[in-house]
Amino acid sequence: MTRFSVLLALVAHLSSAFVLPEGPWEHHWAVIVAGSNGYGNYRHQADACHAYQIAKRKGIPEKQIILFMYDDIAHSKENPIPGKVFNQPDGKDVYHGCKASYTGKDVSAAKFLAVLTGDKKTAKGPVLRSSKRDNVFIYYADHGAKGLVAMPANEKPVTAKDLQGALETMRSRDMYDRLVVYVEACESGSMFTGDLLANDTKVYATTAASGMESSWGCYCGTESKVDGKSLSTCLGDLYSVSCLLYTSPSPRD
Repeated sequence: MTRFSVLLALVAHLSSAFVLPEGPWEHHWAVIVAGSNGYGNYRHQADACHAYQIAKRKGIPEKQIILFMYDDIAHSKENPIPGKVFNQPDGKDVYHGCKASYTGKDVSAAKFLAVLTGDKKTAKGPVLRSSKRDNVFIYYADHGAKGLVAMPANEKPVTAKDLQGALETMRSRDMYDRLVVYVEACESGSMFTGDLLANDTKVYATTAASGMESSWGCYCGTESKVDGKSLSTCLGDLYSVSCLLYTSPSPRD
């Protein structure tokens, strides 16, 4: 069995663990982040929009789904299918109806952390208004390194200390009943090195990689085709696509 078939089997086993429990959906919130920009990073916005569509389809009210996305991919001059974004070959357009709360320069670490902690003054947009009765899902797809996940070019990254501090604030303010954090990035396991997960059984974190290894893109190169057109990029990330679609894509570094 290859490393990637093992990963896919593990993802299938864990999928029921990190999916938030069924409704009532008014008690569910989602914060979804694509922390990159540029057509070469197409896969992150594709992952994020797909996660948005699933949250919406499950019944989470759109006003309770907060999406960060630079939004420069769908209408990029490099996109051979303008106005659409795909997360798998010949798949459905995940961009239609994908409504970002924060775009462009508003996709920043400061605003992301403000959203998590309910700091509307800093965020200047929608923030989590969840309570101790609510379930919260945080999804983050981007590049990463030890102790950080990136934001778009020239923006300050989100550090492990930043993220864990925000989650501790959420706990102190009774902002969740259950909290699920999903991080799709290289070395993403390094984002959770503190005591939060050990001390709070209501928090579950899953990452695409350990703190010392790369995550993987997929549906790249000749596989990135929709209706016979090559998108000349990677359409998704292996861990995200495996969880969201339950498929077995070919991995690419």
